[in-house]
Amino acid sequence: MNRPRPDRSAEATQAPQLASALDAFFAWYYRTHPVSATFVGVHDHDHVLPDASPDGIRRARDGLEELRARFRRLPSEPMSGAERVDRLLAEGALDVQAWEFAGSHFWSGNPCLYTGEAIFGVIALLLRPFAPLEERAAAAVERMQAIPLFLRQARENVRLAPRAWTARAIRECDGALALLGTGLEIFAHDEGVAVPDEWPAAAGAAAVAFRDFRAYLATELQIRGTDHYASGPEAFDLLLRRGHFLNLNADALLALGREHLSRAEEELRERASALAVRDWREGLQRLPELHPPVQAYYQRFGEVWRGARAAAHAHGLVSWPEYPIRFVSQPRWAREAAPHLYFLFYRAPAAYDHLPVVDYHVPPVEPEMPAEEQRRRLRATNESVIKLNHVVHHGGLGHHVQNWYAYHRAASRIGRMAAVDCAGRIALFCGGTMAEGWACYATDLMEEVGFLTPLERLAHAHSRLRMAARAIADVQLHTGSWSLGETAAFYRDTAGLAPDAAEAEAVKNSMFPGTALMYLCGTAQIHDLRREMQGRSGFDLRRFHDRWLSYGSLPAALAAGEMRRVDSI
Repeated sequence: MNRPRPDRSAEATQAPQLASALDAFFAWYYRTHPVSATFVGVHDHDHVLPDASPDGIRRARDGLEELRARFRRLPSEPMSGAERVDRLLAEGALDVQAWEFAGSHFWSGNPCLYTGEAIFGVIALLLRPFAPLEERAAAAVERMQAIPLFLRQARENVRLAPRAWTARAIRECDGALALLGTGLEIFAHDEGVAVPDEWPAAAGAAAVAFRDFRAYLATELQIRGTDHYASGPEAFDLLLRRGHFLNLNADALLALGREHLSRAEEELRERASALAVRDWREGLQRLPELHPPVQAYYQRFGEVWRGARAAAHAHGLVSWPEYPIRFVSQPRWAREAAPHLYFLFYRAPAAYDHLPVVDYHVPPVEPEMPAEEQRRRLRATNESVIKLNHVVHHGGLGHHVQNWYAYHRAASRIGRMAAVDCAGRIALFCGGTMAEGWACYATDLMEEVGFLTPLERLAHAHSRLRMAARAIADVQLHTGSWSLGETAAFYRDTAGLAPDAAEAEAVKNSMFPGTALMYLCGTAQIHDLRREMQGRSGFDLRRFHDRWLSYGSLPAALAAGEMRRVDSI
């Protein structure tokens, strides 16, 4: 699927050498990460998976080192603020990628990288109608045909891995097998379009490859598994400095997390007292019973969304764009596979496909389900979850609005695409503090304007507790102070997570160092900047938020620095 390259700067530049280096950076990135390219909306590589052969890894690393040298050699040129930021971000991203290629958290030591890229290489082509189905199905066949070789490369590359990562990869194999079996059959039926003749054979061969890889994981890799999960202090510092561009070290972050944890605990005690309950945990237990009836379940999402948008408009919070979103039931073809995979309800739309409407895949609750299953699902997706998580944080003022600004207003080329959701994480590490920071801050805003009920305010205070706990866990785990078990116990005992959720959170944190802290760091930087600027003459909250969002998915620290710099001119 050859389409115009959308990541080229449309504006004239006085820094042509930098623009050319950025072109080369994006070309290397999309070639090296073809599944991420599909999610971003760059479709030159829709038919392939990453090349994880020894020669492929060598070419990727050689290309990376050539790019690093090229950026170092750039001459002095007049640069706009966005170009200056893009140079910083590209060089930082290359430093982070160099660590990923050299370390054991990704290509050489994490089987989940391979299971995720393999199956989401197919899913990325099914989720969004960015091209005629015949084109997407043909690309899906080629990617399914590539899965056996890719998983053989995984076996060669990953000879030792932490046990919890292997267990997660086994679950992802189960999800892949569900998709490659009945999932694809349901997809073909529901789409009502004939798939290519090669489709069944390609899916069958891919399924055999996943079964073989699952057997390897469950026997050989589990037997010699390790319990080493920390990235180490040096790598963690690299991610802070060159990924998030923070002027904080691990000790300062730990202190920040503990400060916010203490605040959240006090806030929870106060709100529990106001609700006349003995303990905040007791108050949270009331939430599951507050849910819509089955017959009103799906329409409730749209009702809450419209109420949230009206409240944001009435209080002048932001210029909310026309960016249609449709709350629909999770597709039938994905339902068996999704619980085992990184299958998000809201997946950041592709930066460059610009479809007229975005589908938000709501957890399914169907009339034909047994009554007890309906009740379980309604309790899990109760009014508080619908409002705080699905609408405000993800589908409304949070991620969805921020994504629109990134795609339509950002001058930074990297800021346009960095926070797109890909196979297992966002496209570029540097987009995280803006994306997650704004989404958490957006919920704070909706609380400020009275959109939350008292019980929902308790739930949101608990989310702030979890946000602080994540930052603490990130530091303690990856500097080697805590084991995986100690991290899970902290989530269970301090943050109030159920045992299974606490373990899953700890495992996710262990796989992606420097990621769990994004929520607290991003949110805190927005609040700090707002407090600073509110004291200045002529401050307007809507203009402040519009301007903040216009930077796109930059590290929050760099966006704040740019706002301070421009404001001081």
